[in-house]
Amino acid sequence: MSAPGDLKQKVAGAVDRIADDLEALSHKIHDTPELCFQEEKAHGWLTEFLEKHGARVERGVGGLPTAFRATIEGSGAGPTIAIMAEYDALPSIGHACGHNVIATAGAGAGAALAVALGTVPFAGRVQVIGTPAEEGGAGKVRLLDAGVFRDVDAAMMVHGRCGTQVWRPSLGIIKVKAEFHGRATHASSWPWRGVNALNAVIQLFVGLDQMRQQLRTDARVHGIIVKGGDQPNIIPEYTRADFYLRALTKDYCQELLRRFTGCAEGAASATGCRAEVTAESIIHDPLKPNRTMADLFEQNLGVIGFPVDPDDGEAGYGSTDCGNVSQALPTIHPYIRISPDGVPGHSREFAQWARSPIARAGMVAGAKALALTALDLLASPDKLKAAKEDFAR
Repeated sequence: MSAPGDLKQKVAGAVDRIADDLEALSHKIHDTPELCFQEEKAHGWLTEFLEKHGARVERGVGGLPTAFRATIEGSGAGPTIAIMAEYDALPSIGHACGHNVIATAGAGAGAALAVALGTVPFAGRVQVIGTPAEEGGAGKVRLLDAGVFRDVDAAMMVHGRCGTQVWRPSLGIIKVKAEFHGRATHASSWPWRGVNALNAVIQLFVGLDQMRQQLRTDARVHGIIVKGGDQPNIIPEYTRADFYLRALTKDYCQELLRRFTGCAEGAASATGCRAEVTAESIIHDPLKPNRTMADLFEQNLGVIGFPVDPDDGEAGYGSTDCGNVSQALPTIHPYIRISPDGVPGHSREFAQWARSPIARAGMVAGAKALALTALDLLASPDKLKAAKEDFAR
């Protein structure tokens, strides 16, 4: 069985009563963008809000100063359901991924459940886990490694988008840097004495462009030149480019790394340079689906009258450190509409929509659907068991 309908209405009503406070909090986070691992103000505002609404808050969990865990206890021993919150911004363009909405939807769900679990004898607990540094810092991976999710039975979050969809795949990422070492000399009077590391990094981009036609259509290889030289009259002796290698499976991510390394070594050989390819040790895994939890979330969107949108097929897939959580325990990462159709994430336009009436509606709907789905998992051992069986498959 799911949670009773009257209890769901009570939880949804609790979200409505704090909606103005949630929107104000969302706007504060949006107006004060903080980069990964620097989310001190957002951390403070969110933890204060959750404490005010009855949660027991632990700050700095998992060794990350801007992480937190806010626990809402039920009537006794039982499962632990986690609701994840993100609140870091992007360099230069602020909350162009809508993390202000993610954070306040998660906090709103926790606050509403504090009302429900305080009056209804449900065993177990809900934890709102503040996960910093999704944009480049892999905060959830670090929290996983630190054991913050060790006792969690199921986890969930919502992410803003230009349409509401219960399931979209994500790509795994390997982050890699390619460095080339040459020899400096005067670029005009002694060019033949130099070994041009800029030529090597340019050749790497050329080689990757030629490689793309043999890659799977869902794979992505993209990068920037971080260091291209010092000034035009010096043959560059050192260059560096940073890349993301993305694919739908862990195995194909490793295949991309193998091919990338071959391109870098070929560029070095062609230009007489020495290449160094270094992959980050932390890898973002693809999302693992959980049909049971996704169905519950979709049913709860129906309860609150918030429609699911069809996939227009225009956009590809991004990546998230939530993928690593989904590979460790039953997890969902649905998308909620906070902008009109066709507005791409990580754009200045999306950042503007993340502070709009549409964003408020998505935040409120996300908070309600998260809270009701967590409630279903607490109220129905069979549904939680089915979610764990889905994960095991």
